[in-house]
Amino acid sequence: MEPILTAVIPVVIIGIICAAVLVIASKIMAVKEDERFPVIRECLPGANCGACGFAGCDGYAKALCENSDTPTNLCVPGADGVSRKLSEILGVEFADVIEQVAVVHCAGDCNKTHDKVDYHGIESCAAAKLLYGGKGSCIYGCLGLGDCASACPQDAICIENGIAHVDTRKCIGCGICTKTCPNHLISLVADVERVVVTCSNKDKGALTRKVCSNGCIGCKKCEKVCPLGAIKVTDNVAVIDYEKCTDCPDFGVCAKNCTTGCIMISDLSGMHHYKEKTDK
Repeated sequence: MEPILTAVIPVVIIGIICAAVLVIASKIMAVKEDERFPVIRECLPGANCGACGFAGCDGYAKALCENSDTPTNLCVPGADGVSRKLSEILGVEFADVIEQVAVVHCAGDCNKTHDKVDYHGIESCAAAKLLYGGKGSCIYGCLGLGDCASACPQDAICIENGIAHVDTRKCIGCGICTKTCPNHLISLVADVERVVVTCSNKDKGALTRKVCSNGCIGCKKCEKVCPLGAIKVTDNVAVIDYEKCTDCPDFGVCAKNCTTGCIMISDLSGMHHYKEKTDK
């Protein structure tokens, strides 16, 4: 018995000493947390999408506590409601949030394009892209296997007739889908925009027409008729500069003159904007 006690007692004493040292160290070396942090963090939606430019909601909350110059209107999913709460907590002036929605720049559905191969593999856009750019004839188009739909936290994206569609009434503009799409077909635009280019094909017109009847052929007709110079053909595909596309005196003239119909006029009212309209 005595040999056992001789072995155990020193271990117990060492354990007590180590525990005491850890307790003292935790008190001395403790980092004080800003009491506003949990309150601010509670205001944020928890999407952890990174749309604010920080590493998730915790990163944004920490930045708001530590840097008084951090804007309170960076949380797009939270919209004006979150911005207003943050302004009240931090005692700063309210700043409006520019609500955004996701837009898919491809309309090459099963009626407009065709498959070049019969794909049998992992049901993932990222995986399919590794096989000759995907099963579709257009290597720039939507792969149609739903990686964006699976990633969307709001169930705002579905695959219909072979391509992704965004229900802007559900979209909160988190931008997770934009990072998920391997062909980078999805972008965020302010939910007040109405004209969208639904093509991303960068091939010359003749090649584009062979793979998709809806594709942009780079004819520059839209560029010529735009009174604000807001649309330009870059790398054989039309691109809209939304900073210039405001208060157009001839709204939708680019869409009306588009040869292939790849420029569309749409109501892109997002979830927050749509609620405001329906509540009135």
